[in-house]
Amino acid sequence: MAAHLIKIETAPDLVEQVYRSLQDAINDGTLAPGERITQEDIAEKLAVSRQPVLQALRLLKNDGFVQDAPGRGLVVAPLDAESVHHVYQVRTALDSLAARLAAMRRAKLPAALIENGRKASRGRNVKAMIEADIAFHNAIYAASGNPSIEQTAHQQWRHLRRVMGAVLQFSRRRDGIWDEHEAIAEAIAAGDGNRAARLIEQHGQRASDNLADQLADMQATQGDKP
Repeated sequence: MAAHLIKIETAPDLVEQVYRSLQDAINDGTLAPGERITQEDIAEKLAVSRQPVLQALRLLKNDGFVQDAPGRGLVVAPLDAESVHHVYQVRTALDSLAARLAAMRRAKLPAALIENGRKASRGRNVKAMIEADIAFHNAIYAASGNPSIEQTAHQQWRHLRRVMGAVLQFSRRRDGIWDEHEAIAEAIAAGDGNRAARLIEQHGQRASDNLADQLADMQATQGDKP
C-alpha cells in the first residue's frame, strides 16, 4: 500500500477522520481497486489505534467502498461499468433538472468556479480536481432554487467522488471538462434551459463513457498478465 497517507490527530471524531482519510485515498487512487488492506497497516500509516480503524472499515464496507478479501482482511471494492453507469444516470438526471431551473432564474455562477477548476485540472492533485468539479455542480444545484435536488445529490456524492476520481486520474481531456462547464454556465446565465440541460446531459454521458472505456482497458491489461 502507498505510504503517503497523511497522519491525523486524535480527536472525538477520530473514526470519521479515519473514514474520510481512507475514502480520499480510495477516491484518488492511492488505494487502488482490488488492493488488500488490513487494520494493522492502516493504523500504522495513520498513527492511530486499531479501534477507530476497525470502525471506519466497517462503515466503508457498509457503504460499498471495501469488501471481504479471500482469507484475511479486506480489499478495495472494484469499480464496474454497470454501477458507474447507474451512478451517472442519477447524477445526469439531477444535473439536467437543476440546470433547467437555474436557467429559468438566469443564475450567474461565480467565474471563480471555472478559474479554480482549470487551475486544478493543470495540476496533479486529484482530490482538488474532484472538489472543484463538485463545487461547480453544487453551485448549479443551489442556483436551481430547489433544495431537494441538492439534498438528493448529497446522498450520491460519496460514490460520485470515487467515480470522478477514477475519471480524472487518467483523463486526457481535463481542460475539455472545464470548457464544457463554462458552456453550461453560459447557457444558464442566458436563460436557455433547453441548451443548458442538453449540454449537461452530454457532459454526463461523456464522463460515463470515458470511465467505461478506462475500466475496459484496465480489465484487458489485467487479463494479459500471466
